[in-house]
Amino acid sequence: MTIIESTNKKATELKGIHLYHYRKSNCSMRVRIALEEKKLPWTSHHLDLRRAENVTKDYFSIHPKGLVPTLIHDGVIHIESTDILKHLDKTFPKPCLQPTNDEEKKSMWNWMGLAADNHIHVKAYMFAHQIGASMSKTDKELSEYYKLQDNTELLKFHAENSSAEGLSKKRISIAIETLHDCFSSIERQLDMQNWIVGSAFSLADITWIPLFITLKNAGFPFSGYPNTTKWAAMIESRPSFHKAVTEWIKEPQESTKTLTEKY
Repeated sequence: MTIIESTNKKATELKGIHLYHYRKSNCSMRVRIALEEKKLPWTSHHLDLRRAENVTKDYFSIHPKGLVPTLIHDGVIHIESTDILKHLDKTFPKPCLQPTNDEEKKSMWNWMGLAADNHIHVKAYMFAHQIGASMSKTDKELSEYYKLQDNTELLKFHAENSSAEGLSKKRISIAIETLHDCFSSIERQLDMQNWIVGSAFSLADITWIPLFITLKNAGFPFSGYPNTTKWAAMIESRPSFHKAVTEWIKEPQESTKTLTEKY
C-alpha cells in the first residue's frame, strides 16, 4: 500500500477524510464512487489540472508525482487510486466491495492492476483526441514542471505532448490497440455475467467505469461493445455514480482552498 511520509505538517494534522482530486480525472472518479458507495463524509480539495493547480511545491510535498487523487485519512497520506480503494474497503468494510470467493477476489485485483498498468494509454488517447492542446505546456511551464517532477515516464509524456508535433502516431496507435484489447476482454467477461467479477458490483467495476466514461467522452468507439455499454448504463444508474461523477462532470463544484491558502 502506497503511504507517503511527508514533512508537510499542515497535511499530516488533518482529521477525517480529505480528498485532493480533479472532477474529470478517472482515478479521482473511482475514489469518489467508493466514498459515496460507503456513504462516508469527506472534504473536497479540488485541483483544476487544466490550470496546473497540482503543479506546486505544496502539492508535490504530499504526492511525489503531483498526480490526483491523494487521500488523507486522519493525517495519513495515501496515493495511487488502487491502494486508496483497498484502504477504504479494509477500513470501512460495509458495504463490502470485494467478492467473498478467494478466486474471484484474486481476479478482481488482477482487473484493477490491468487498469493501473494501462493508465498511460488512456492518457494518450484522451490527449490525442480531446485535451492535448489545452494541456500543452510552454517552455517556462515545462521548466517549472521539471523542477518538481522526477518521474521519467510523465516527463517524457508531457514533453512530447507539448512539442510542435504533439504525441507521436506510434504512441497513439499502441494506445488504441491496447485499449481495444482491454475492452474486448471486458466484453467477453460480460457475456457471462452482469459485473466484471462474479455476481456483484465490486472494486473492479469501480476501477473500470471511469475509464469507459473518460474514453467515451473522448470519442472512443464503443459501438462494438454492447455488453460493456449495458454494464456502464447499470453503473450510471447508481446513486453513487450520480453524486461522484455526474454532478462533478456537469459543472465545477466549489473547491476547498489549497494547502497553502487553507493554512
